[in-house]
Amino acid sequence: MVFTRQKIITVDKQTAGKRLDLFIARSVESISRTLIQRLIKNKSIKVNNKNEKSGYKVKENDEIFISIPEAAEANVKPEDIKLDVVFEDKDLIVVNKPQGMITHPASGLYKGTLVNALLYHCKNSLSGINGILRPGIVHRLDKETSGLIIACKNDHAHNEIAKQIKDRKIKKYYYAIVHGKVEYNQGKINKPIGRDKIHRHKMAVAQGGRTAITHWKILKKVNALTLLECELETGRTHQIRVHMKSIGHPIVGDKTYGGKNDTCTMMLHSYKLIFTHPTSGKLITLETKMPERFKKFIEDVK
Repeated sequence: MVFTRQKIITVDKQTAGKRLDLFIARSVESISRTLIQRLIKNKSIKVNNKNEKSGYKVKENDEIFISIPEAAEANVKPEDIKLDVVFEDKDLIVVNKPQGMITHPASGLYKGTLVNALLYHCKNSLSGINGILRPGIVHRLDKETSGLIIACKNDHAHNEIAKQIKDRKIKKYYYAIVHGKVEYNQGKINKPIGRDKIHRHKMAVAQGGRTAITHWKILKKVNALTLLECELETGRTHQIRVHMKSIGHPIVGDKTYGGKNDTCTMMLHSYKLIFTHPTSGKLITLETKMPERFKKFIEDVK
């Protein structure tokens, strides 16, 4: 294995006691926690010439040696797929992802994804922090969820946007049509989410799961359905889908979390993002119109 960067860090008194992965994330620029954990697992990070786990608490005078391997050639190829670009500059590109498009390649699927389209559109200007299968990707949307998604063109932008996500500084708003008449005009769901213990491909409200908070308010009631605006305070996998199911109002068309008999596609759309630009520091607000599939569905059920 060829290494492009090697770094030695000595733990001082002020930083002693932190988890190994957190200590490295805060000490080395342009390296994500995901990559750090992978390097630890691959024994490319050593503490005092020994292998330690991510949760190891660093001690004063510990010497940490980090070897970052050279990226392998990607199997992911650029594809000329039309993108609905909502915002773009030298640091970022924000697109309105269509329903049915997968965000990034996975094992056995290397074509037709948002990443394939971004590689063609942005050429060589995408951040490399999340590896060769997810260049530029700092957050994701499910395949059947449409709407706004940010991709980063350099590692500085990636780190800044990732920090805003971690610190809950990015505001994300969704349109969601759910089953049933939601009783209150607005509300907050604060229920932890973790992997479903039986169906491992699904998420669930789970004791001991990660904190997950969703705010919602009613926009319109249509027969036995409700159109909601949902705001994410956290960004867990399938968060809105799991939370709405947990209060008895699964999203229309969500065949995984309660809408198995629905014949329509999933009615969930990320329509607005508010974040701070990673270079200029300006507050950016981006918004899309309600998708036509929402309008048509509402008209059809009246």
